[in-house]
Amino acid sequence: MATQPPHRVLQPLVAPQHYVPPGARELRAQAVQRLQSGLFGIAAIVMVVGLANIINDRARQADARPLSSAASSSSASQGSDPLADIGVVPSQQPDVAPRAKAPATTPPPAGAQH
Repeated sequence: MATQPPHRVLQPLVAPQHYVPPGARELRAQAVQRLQSGLFGIAAIVMVVGLANIINDRARQADARPLSSAASSSSASQGSDPLADIGVVPSQQPDVAPRAKAPATTPPPAGAQH
């Protein structure tokens, strides 16, 4: 078996092959396929550009929000530092109002009893 040449499925070509131009139906099918591929490509590009635009707009909005909210929240949070309130870290803000001294006790009159 190994000494025999392999069987050929197709016969070797002995005469030149004639070119057969595609028919009208084949040309139309090729044109439709090219048109579909082109339209799909354009739609894909429009979708990618639109998605990039949406992402870019959201990033700009996210960058703009902390600036405006940080200014308003910084004034509100200047007096409230939770760690400083419970005494874990020293306060960043100096005390504005000095602490009031305890009222001095006056000795009771000499004639009063305790």
